[in-house]
Amino acid sequence: MDLLLNRDFMQEFLSPIWLSLKIASIAGVVVIMLGTLSGRLLARKSFKGKAMVETIFMLPMVLPPTVVGFFLIVIFGRNSLAGKAIEWLFKQPIIFTWWAAVIASIVVAFPLMYQSAKSGFQGVDPDIEDAARIDGANEWRIFLFISIPLASRALISGSILSFARALGEFGATLMFAGNIPGETQTIPTAIYIAIDSGNMQMAWLWVISIVLLSFIMLLVVRVKQE
Repeated sequence: MDLLLNRDFMQEFLSPIWLSLKIASIAGVVVIMLGTLSGRLLARKSFKGKAMVETIFMLPMVLPPTVVGFFLIVIFGRNSLAGKAIEWLFKQPIIFTWWAAVIASIVVAFPLMYQSAKSGFQGVDPDIEDAARIDGANEWRIFLFISIPLASRALISGSILSFARALGEFGATLMFAGNIPGETQTIPTAIYIAIDSGNMQMAWLWVISIVLLSFIMLLVVRVKQE
């Protein structure tokens, strides 16, 4: 009986952790790709409306998470065009699924990756890239073999910070994905429910877990910046 209780306890404890890591990993991959490409594209380009585009990119950093969640519901809800298309394609709505948590994490983590990537690419010496062009390298090879390696420190820092942000996302995830144990319950939402129900033992375990994960990731960022 004790073994069964321990097994149930461990399953309850580990489920939000594994789900949070899965969601943050998928969101992190998407954010790294989108943030790196957009950061490289806008690092040195000037065009009419650039300030507006960058403001939209950075907006999730300053908006309340509930507002982000509200917009996600409006955009991907069952009554929206995107929501209807997703439901027709996958035979189910995306809201209140763990994929909804992935989308929420992507939205809130993207600004960190974009800003880091943009700063990193702005620090690359243009003369080095121009020399590669003179030698016949195309833009794609310059991007892969010159720009990315020279901006790697900023890209690594941005990747870790955006992963940590995705891991700790709460407000937008709770609104858009809900809090379904074993389905959409991440560490932050699990902590909230545990405290609300008076289960302080489990709340402390989840708090310690996410603090340790976040501390390790921030420590890596600090080491890389030195």
